[in-house]
Amino acid sequence: MSLRTEVCVDAVPAARLAALLGADRIEVCAALELDGITPSAGMIAACADLLPARVLIRPRAGDFVYDRDEIRCMAKDIEHALDAGAEGVVVGALTAGGRVDVEAMHRLLGAAGSAPVTFHRAFDACTDPLHALDDLMELPVDAVLTSGGAPDAAAGAELLAELVRRSDREVEVIAGGGVRPGNVVALVRATAVHTVHFSASVPAAGGRRVLDREVLRATLAEVEQFRDAPAS
Repeated sequence: MSLRTEVCVDAVPAARLAALLGADRIEVCAALELDGITPSAGMIAACADLLPARVLIRPRAGDFVYDRDEIRCMAKDIEHALDAGAEGVVVGALTAGGRVDVEAMHRLLGAAGSAPVTFHRAFDACTDPLHALDDLMELPVDAVLTSGGAPDAAAGAELLAELVRRSDREVEVIAGGGVRPGNVVALVRATAVHTVHFSASVPAAGGRRVLDREVLRATLAEVEQFRDAPAS
């Protein structure tokens, strides 16, 4: 079994370090301390030169319920991200009732064309995650990033495993949220996910979060340990 890594970065030096230490892919955003918002075209281009990059499309912090103007802007941001070199995008939209906003997602998928689309952790705010997965499979999206509805992926392992079974690989389930050294192997064995997502970041001055070389190195080393271990 091959385990892939996606490192979330909000700065070019972080993307460069992820490439140096052997990450498979990056998710590019701005402002990790806000759980990420849409980055600039310049940053996307610089990061995409270093590793395959999926770009977060999130116009603001807060909830994931967007009006028509916001959806229109997000669709344009998707086009700009792909023009800047992104291989795909990471996006999500919900209704006020906590369902996948299928109409909005159709618009955003149209903007993405054939590029891969990951539905981000808005999924964890859905009132019925299994129904939400069914909606995403029908759209369809390529992947869903989730902690299994829990504060972190380790705590959400039971639902993550159910999502993997239910998706039957039609939509890739990516485990994200609190993935760190010491829990990667157990998490993957419990859930059978094929990709783990993490920022390896720590608090820094000015309220920012920055990628920590040793946390990243240790997390990637645990992935290698898993890759070398026989599947169970």
